[in-house]
Amino acid sequence: MKVSVVIPALNEEGIVGKTVESIPSDEIRDAGYDLEIIVVNNDSTDNTAREASDAGATVFLEKNKGYGNAYKRGFKEASGDIIIMGDADGTYPLEQSMDFINYIVEDGCDFVIGSRFKGSIEDGAMPALHRYIGNPMLTWMLNVLFGSSYSDTHCGMRAFTREALDKMTLVSPGMEFAIEMVIEASENNLNIKEVPIHYRKRGGGEAKLSSFDDGWRHIKYMLQRRF
Repeated sequence: MKVSVVIPALNEEGIVGKTVESIPSDEIRDAGYDLEIIVVNNDSTDNTAREASDAGATVFLEKNKGYGNAYKRGFKEASGDIIIMGDADGTYPLEQSMDFINYIVEDGCDFVIGSRFKGSIEDGAMPALHRYIGNPMLTWMLNVLFGSSYSDTHCGMRAFTREALDKMTLVSPGMEFAIEMVIEASENNLNIKEVPIHYRKRGGGEAKLSSFDDGWRHIKYMLQRRF
């Protein structure tokens, strides 16, 4: 069985290499899995691609900017039976990857998503607006509209089987991709598991989120999809 870790990266020089190295490659291989690490360089203008390659990742260039575009390219290139996704900025504990794999292999889960709110959030890792208003509100809204029960719909550390990926129709080019995926997982009746994680401060680079613009785009996406 093969595991693919897919990481999108846009101008993450100084942290992307550390992120790749944080993946417990030896632990995963010692457990009997083949492993590939894919970094999708989303047309960075810095040394992201070389740094990721030097750290051991296979790097693909995706010139069409956007969170969704980067992930769709990474999923296309991935050959694993299990796919793990996480950001390049060091915020997600990719060293916890075996926990996600075990929930899929041992417990029969199709889709595993981290929860920062069931876990812990390092001081300064998430702006107060996002922590106490934005993320809880968007999560509540998605659960109400789509009959799901997530605690953290925007957590970017996730894992799923190849079969689960094939069941999800993922087309959004931008940040809406994050909620498109959790809606698709729910509507396709996948066996979903939330895992508490520790969310950390960015290790470098600039944040790509625009609080109000991206928040509105997520709300608009949910309303248009539901109604």
